[in-house]
Amino acid sequence: MGERKVTVAAEVGLHARPAATFVQRAKLAPMEITVAKPNGEGPVNGKSILAVMALDVRQGETVVISAEGEGSEEVLDELAAIAAAP
Repeated sequence: MGERKVTVAAEVGLHARPAATFVQRAKLAPMEITVAKPNGEGPVNGKSILAVMALDVRQGETVVISAEGEGSEEVLDELAAIAAAP
């Protein structure tokens, strides 16, 4: 299983527009994608806007994005870039 640890840079955290962009990309992937906080919150379905927003990820916090399957490394790189974008 591949994973990326990412520090969220957006002022609003992983909420609203950043979360929508993240979920839209995750939904295109043929594999299961999860998002969790390193403190143990989650993992939640990375394809669910409500689940991602319920994690309440704020600016400067770290998340762990996980996926497994063919093409997961590319998908994880794209999702990490979305989560890390200011």
